[in-house]
Formats: sequence, structure tokens, C-alpha cells
Amino acid sequence: MRAIVISEPGGPEVLIWTEVPDPAPPGPGEVMLDVAATAVNRADLLQRMGRYDPPPGTPAYPGLECSGLVAAVGDEVDGAWAVGTPALALLAGGGYAEKVVVPAGQLMPVPDGCNLVNAAALPEVTCTVWSNVFMLAALQPRETLLVHGGASGIGTMAIQLAKTVDARVIVTAGTAAKAARCKELGADDVVNYRDEDFVSVVAELTAGHGADVILDNMGASYLDRNLHAIATNGRLVVIGMQGGTKAELDLGRLMARRAAVIATSLRARPVAEKAAIVRSVVENVWPLLESGQVRPVVDRVIPVEDAATAHRVIEAGEQVGKVVMRVAP
Repeated sequence: MRAIVISEPGGPEVLIWTEVPDPAPPGPGEVMLDVAATAVNRADLLQRMGRYDPPPGTPAYPGLECSGLVAAVGDEVDGAWAVGTPALALLAGGGYAEKVVVPAGQLMPVPDGCNLVNAAALPEVTCTVWSNVFMLAALQPRETLLVHGGASGIGTMAIQLAKTVDARVIVTAGTAAKAARCKELGADDVVNYRDEDFVSVVAELTAGHGADVILDNMGASYLDRNLHAIATNGRLVVIGMQGGTKAELDLGRLMARRAAVIATSLRARPVAEKAAIVRSVVENVWPLLESGQVRPVVDRVIPVEDAATAHRVIEAGEQVGKVVMRVAP
């Protein structure tokens, strides 16, 4: 088969589409997919730069999600995953390839109304948003959700899912065009982080109440300001470290707000935990996709052999939603 190989840690130019050995046949509880499409995540960029190695036993090729057709089935797999069945997969790695083997518990059906290519944009964002905003932070109707990076893949899905439970959604974005797209998706208010202070804007918009749930992709650089923006009994969920890994935590402020700081990752979780998240996503999010209340937001589709271009788009922050890479002809 062919796959994207990282020739050495570095820039997008180190991504090479080349012949590699086929994966071993699927073992018990596993399924092999012929990959139709994959999508780009910031974790892929970190892996390319040598800063985020895949978990042990995971393919060395980047790619945390894909769509495709079932090509082979191991023992002890549910009969729903017969050869030829379309499927989506949440991966620990290996999506930038023509074939990948995945635990059957991390497979999802393709939602009705979604084509196989655009559906590749769904596994990571739906699992990340649902597990963090709803399963962990337990966003409630009429609460306020603050999403940093509202025009990202995560952000565009968080806006849509939060609106289905009648939450108020405030997002940060860096351009007027991105702000407009966030509004189109349902965001109630947008803060331009380049020239506005989200702490003061959130305070003004909520009459001093603050954000009940904050979904943060920045990490260290936003920690203190997030604690100034959070509501009493609020939940700050940190899912990224674009702004660094170390910051001072004001425990006095945290205790005064009776707030919680939750830091999570998805890639290295045990298979059973990922399977539980996938089941909950299919049960709760797939009906919203099939009814049209929620949709994948795909900025562009690029051939996988041009993965370098896809990475440059993400690094430049040019996209709204997801960048998908087509693998199958």
C-alpha cells in the first residue's frame, strides 16, 4: 500500500507519499479499512515536527481519523461490519494511508446524508466535543459555553452541538470572515481575540456571570484569563496546548469560583474508553447529523499525496472547519 511517511522531523515538505508494507491482517476484535479519506488535526502537525510520537503499537503514519470500506474482519467482531460496509474510524494513528487496522469499537457508521469523503471530518471533532463538553463538563440548557477557536474543526462542531441543547455560545475568532462563519453556524456572540479582551467581553455579555463551560485549545497562555472569565461552578476543559504547557494556577480564584479545571486527551486513551465515547457519540450525535441539525464543516478537500499543502493550510490558520484529504481515487 501507499502512505504518508515522515522522512525526518520538520516542515510540511517532510511528508512523503510512498510505498510501505501492508498492515498485518486484523486480529480478534479488529477490522481493516480501505481508506477513502482522512482529515488533518493539529496533532498530525506536532507528530510531523517530532513533538508527539504515536502511542506504542500504533502505525507510524499520521492520521487520527478516516472514512473507508471494510476490507477484512478479524474474529470476535460484530456482524454489522461485513466486508464492503462503509465506516468511519477514530484512530490513534495511521489514517494517512490506503489501509488501516482499527479496533471494531472505534468504528462508526456513516450518517445518512453524509458522503464518504466529507464524513472523514467527523470522528475526531464529534468524539472530542461530545466527550468533553457534554460527557465531562455536562453543559446544560441555557448555560453559556465559551469556545476558543470557534472557526476550527472543534469549534465549528462545538457551536452546533451546544445550540441543540439551547446553550448560549460565545466564541473567539481572529478575523471578521471567521466571525461571520461562526455566526452562521449558530454562535450567539464572537470575540475578536486580536483586538478584544475575551474576559471583559464575556463579563459584559453575561452581566458578570461568566462562562459556565470553557473549551480551551490554548492551554498555558489562556489559563489565568480563563479563570477570570469562568462562572461560579464553571468547568474549564483544556484540550490543547497551542499557547504552552506551563502556567501559574491561582487556586484562590479557582476555589472562590468553586470551579473545575479538566485537562484531557483522546489519542492515548485505552481502547475500551474510546469505544465508550464512540458509542455515546453514535447514540447522541448521529441522529442530529441525520436530521440536519448538525453537519460536518469541510473547508476543502485535498489529495493525500499533497499532504504538505494541507498542513500548510492548518498552520496558517486559513481554514474554517476541517481540511479533508482524499485517499481513494
